[in-house]
Amino acid sequence: MNKIADPSKIDNWIFDLDNTLYPRSCDLFSQIDRLITKYVMNTTGLEHADAYKIQKTYYKENGTTMNGLMQNYGIDPDHYLNFVHDIDYSPVQAHGELVEAIAQLKGKKYIFTNADIGHTEAVLEKLGGKHLFDGMFDIRASGFLPKPEPVAYKKFITEFDISPKTSIMFDDLEKNLKVPHNLGMKTVQVVASDDFSHDLVESWELEKDHQHEHVHFITNNLTDFLKR
Repeated sequence: MNKIADPSKIDNWIFDLDNTLYPRSCDLFSQIDRLITKYVMNTTGLEHADAYKIQKTYYKENGTTMNGLMQNYGIDPDHYLNFVHDIDYSPVQAHGELVEAIAQLKGKKYIFTNADIGHTEAVLEKLGGKHLFDGMFDIRASGFLPKPEPVAYKKFITEFDISPKTSIMFDDLEKNLKVPHNLGMKTVQVVASDDFSHDLVESWELEKDHQHEHVHFITNNLTDFLKR
């Protein structure tokens, strides 16, 4: 595992939420995935298999399924967000060691997520880290334009008046680290610690191969990475 050459030069620590601040093995997102499929079925009138294909295609090509549905079907994003986040959060366990590692970081800490604030706060409440962050930037704050859309990052930077050159971003998806790299941020991909997979996860979502110039570091243990 590589280390940042000089962490003291990092002023802003920017974290994705889902599958980044809690392990993918919590399988929280499978609940959301199933609800998204239902939403696509309800919106399009398609059967499960075809709706699922559209769901994953939009997710890969449009940043979020919601963004694809907004562009192609004109859905109400608030209705969508309320529907797909009606889940059981009990799989997310308190993680005092991670909370302490983030608390010890010098500089400001932010959440930058394609989810909404309600979902973000519910997850952070379970982790025990709701108090940690200087700001949270959700899909509503970005005008419903998700990562990896460049405008989402620009809105985030403007909202909190941060310098990319002294910032580092953590995300589970390598595609969401391209723009931060281009802006001058350090980037860290947080990958699953094992061979976790199920039939709702596409292979590109689990990519761990460090073959991308825009991914500066890869870790399968965020707590240990931050401690180092």
